Amino acid sequence: MWSHILRDQLEVDEHTFWECVRDRVPPDRGGPRARPDALPADLVHLLVTKAGVDESEIVGMTKEEAVALMQRYWTGQ
Repeated sequence: MWSHILRDQLEVDEHTFWECVRDRVPPDRGGPRARPDALPADLVHLLVTKAGVDESEIVGMTKEEAVALMQRYWTGQ
């Protein structure tokens, strides 16, 4: 029964299961990974809705540029 649960329900092997339990390393499910240079969604939302920045401009921004733009918006500069 244990093998059935691991294989068919959890879709992991025994080694991966115990690694997850012991080391809190979740199994790789092949899902999308966040890019390390991605802008936080709430920052993008603020740029679009509050500062009126077009999404095509935001795509090329670094996090530092986006934060600086929001700071300028908030301070009225």
